[in-house]
Amino acid sequence: MIENWIEIIANIIIALLLLSGSFFLLSSSIGVIRFPDVYTRLHATTKGATLGISGLLIGAFLFLYIQHDIISGKLLLAIAFTLLTSPVAAHMISRAAHKAGVKPVTNNRTDEYEKAIQKQKQQQK
Repeated sequence: MIENWIEIIANIIIALLLLSGSFFLLSSSIGVIRFPDVYTRLHATTKGATLGISGLLIGAFLFLYIQHDIISGKLLLAIAFTLLTSPVAAHMISRAAHKAGVKPVTNNRTDEYEKAIQKQKQQQK
């Protein structure tokens, strides 16, 4: 009887992980379409894809572990690789865009990175 409840709770957790991962991927796709500049689009893509893919992969890992007693090292590596590389890649792409002269849409915001670059240049002189 207790094993049945544990299996039901595990299935609910797996379903929630898969649904949340799908939601984050969908919201990421909508963010790419709706946001005005490369920086906000990159933010939506990175955060949504990292959370979405991680949720789907964790849900798949738990499903394989609970239902079939399989520990998938490939899924664990994919989760770690996604969590480590996606934010770093987004950071480097945004720095390259800024150095190429792409300015952010500044609606009531300031370009802090530009201020830091100017301050660094003044200190070097």
